[in-house]
Amino acid sequence: MNMTPVSSSNIASIGYENGTLYVAFNHGGVYAYSGVPESVYRDLMSASSHGSYLASHVKGVYPYRRIG
Repeated sequence: MNMTPVSSSNIASIGYENGTLYVAFNHGGVYAYSGVPESVYRDLMSASSHGSYLASHVKGVYPYRRIG
């Protein structure tokens, strides 16, 4: 799975594989969000603010775990 760097004050890179969204934050943590539809990943990648989209459409919606 490849992580794509993004221009964000909060997020360093984003990846997606088999329904799991991976988010590496600038503070160093890496989180895996489970059960995320590919459409949500595509919308996140095309959002004008990756951090705002993540906060409103992913956090609190999909279960997650810290993996790094």
